Amino acid sequence: MFSLESVCEETGEAMSENKVDLNELLEYVNPAGLSYQEWVNVGMALKHEGYTAADWDSWSQSDPERYHSGECFKKWDSFEGTNQPVTGATITQLAKDSGWVSPYKNEGGGYELDWNDTVQRDELVIVDKNWLEGQEIHEPTRWEPARQIIRYLETLFEPSETVAYNMESWQDEDGKWKPSNKGAYDRTAGQLIEALNHCGDDIGAVLGDYNSEAGAWIRFNPLDGKGVKNDNVTEFRYALVESDNMGIEKQNAIMRELELPITALLYSGGKSIHAIVKVDASDYTEYRKRVDYLYDVCKKNGLSIDNQNRNPSRLSRMPGITRGNKKQFIIDTNIGKATWDEWKEWIESVNDDLPDPESLENLFDQEIELAPELIKGMLRQGHKMLIAGPSKAGKSFSLIQLAIAIAEGKQWFGFDCAQGKVLYVNLELDERSAKMRFVDIYNCLGTNHTNVGNIDIWNLRGKTSPMDKLAPKLIRRAQKSNYMAVIIDPIYKVLTGDENSAHEMANFTNQFDKIATELGCAVIYCHHHSKGSQGGKNSIDRSSGSGVFARDPDAILDLIELPVTEDRYIALENEAVCKVYADAINKYNPGYDNIGQDDRYSPKQMGHHLMAAIQSQPLLSLIEESRQNAIRAVRQATAWRIEGTLREFPKFDPINAWFKYPVHVLDDSLKDISLEEEPREKWKKGTKKANVSRSEKSKQELETAFSALSFDGGPIEVNELAEYLNVSRQTVYNKVKKHDLFETSEGYVQKKDQDES
Repeated sequence: MFSLESVCEETGEAMSENKVDLNELLEYVNPAGLSYQEWVNVGMALKHEGYTAADWDSWSQSDPERYHSGECFKKWDSFEGTNQPVTGATITQLAKDSGWVSPYKNEGGGYELDWNDTVQRDELVIVDKNWLEGQEIHEPTRWEPARQIIRYLETLFEPSETVAYNMESWQDEDGKWKPSNKGAYDRTAGQLIEALNHCGDDIGAVLGDYNSEAGAWIRFNPLDGKGVKNDNVTEFRYALVESDNMGIEKQNAIMRELELPITALLYSGGKSIHAIVKVDASDYTEYRKRVDYLYDVCKKNGLSIDNQNRNPSRLSRMPGITRGNKKQFIIDTNIGKATWDEWKEWIESVNDDLPDPESLENLFDQEIELAPELIKGMLRQGHKMLIAGPSKAGKSFSLIQLAIAIAEGKQWFGFDCAQGKVLYVNLELDERSAKMRFVDIYNCLGTNHTNVGNIDIWNLRGKTSPMDKLAPKLIRRAQKSNYMAVIIDPIYKVLTGDENSAHEMANFTNQFDKIATELGCAVIYCHHHSKGSQGGKNSIDRSSGSGVFARDPDAILDLIELPVTEDRYIALENEAVCKVYADAINKYNPGYDNIGQDDRYSPKQMGHHLMAAIQSQPLLSLIEESRQNAIRAVRQATAWRIEGTLREFPKFDPINAWFKYPVHVLDDSLKDISLEEEPREKWKKGTKKANVSRSEKSKQELETAFSALSFDGGPIEVNELAEYLNVSRQTVYNKVKKHDLFETSEGYVQKKDQDES
């Protein structure tokens, strides 16, 4: 609860200058629509704020069915102060729910939200009942009771559906007429219509006689013929909207103004109109949710509704019946929106927060300031970017690289990044693994971590919710942090709906717009490629699912793997080995300067220099281990081409990089690799040739493995070769047997003598 003073703070006025009159607010609150506890809370709030029991009693009389003289004064004396009193804010909220709007709402006031506060807006308000003109209802000029009931049955039910109704009544101690127990529920709508068509308006002969002082009732949802409880409802088709806290004309006008999807609108013969509203729920759970939403809209627009009306098995007034000196009759049928979905969409569109159209009359009078660039030449702050690629492309690693680049103000894939705060939403890794990944990438990049404090990580593994639920929670937590970017990784954890449905994916990606708009930051996420080969596709069309993923972001970076030949891997291995040797010489014998420029690119020559520069066998063993690790890393590396589709900037030339776990390293030498695929027919023709060359390929694999593992051309254990090639020992023996350059001896593989070979 919040205090009455906070209500005044919200309106922007001091309490002493603009004291809220709770009696005026209670004019908006119908006690008939409150639960017992809510009614008691009103009394407690009035006493806490200095009002009298007479104020509570006067307001309570608006509910004549439950009001008992003297009860308010008796309970009033039992209200004692507590550490957590019920305050006037309770009444203020009830009034707001019923359509009251603070007159000070837009006069410059406000307060800062706490982390646990909920952002609230005056949503769903369509009608200003203070300015709405009432709309009269008119009794039928020709009274045909049977025709009234037939019209009701034909409008609401299928002929085969069982209908329940009550003709009998009883009078309580306050003189109120109420329906008796269960009533009848043994005939279908078709059977009742048939009988009513031949009754000559003697409806008592069909339905049974009723007390004309009490009227009669009927249930608006079909039942199973076994009872009249909620469990007996077979179709959760309709809900009852009834309000008697204002004149009939106003009720009629508000229901029509709200465009409620009303199947039948009836006059009760008393103080209210009964609207039978389509909710078309699939089950009781959905029925409750939809009725809650329906009643919320009605309350905020001035229709206070009795909570007892929520039940799907509820009785409503039967048309064609006389009640005292008035008649119960159908006012109208099938008015408002056609369906529940259409109505709800309309309600929410009327309450949108979209800006008004803006004139371009002064377009050229002043310079337009675009949003600052977050990634220069690629992405602006407040915009969205998608990184797409297949699995094992290192997309998540690239996102962490980007977070670090923004935090430190460094380059990412060769593009300068603005420096600032970034939120990394981790949906997949456990907390410690995620932190370790940041450490590894920082170390591998060799980047100083002076500004690592610019990175916040939100660890949600095992705590995720759909994106439409996650977005407002993220916005609330991030509003005070001034993030330049929010990175969400990976999105499949929060993806809702069918990714091939444009409509559902548009709703999904709209959540990114909300985050970007509310926080003024860039939103960056990754998505996977569709199945199948991607080489022949444009980069914009490679993402899996709906084309929304290709058209929604302001920037798309697409990664596709490059087909790397064995020769290129061998060249990369040679480069890595030479670097290991050079680093070792510089570290252990920095005075050694006999290395020529050409020798630096030859593993063989660098091996000779290593042997000359370093004589220690333990050091040589350590260097050998480093060499093998370097070769293993080369074999694990994959080559990638990054292409961009940009909305705000010119297209950039493709970027080529190796993914050397855990980072991407740019390599311009990869640009000569083509992504174009050979036609299927051409592939078929080459099948026989490929099969013929398998033996040659096996020999090359053995040579590569031996070169990688042998330090100076000496023997290598069969076990080591088997482990390197990921094959069995017998397969290694088979490969050696077919090769002209190698032989086996006592569990080792070695080169044959040159003369012998």
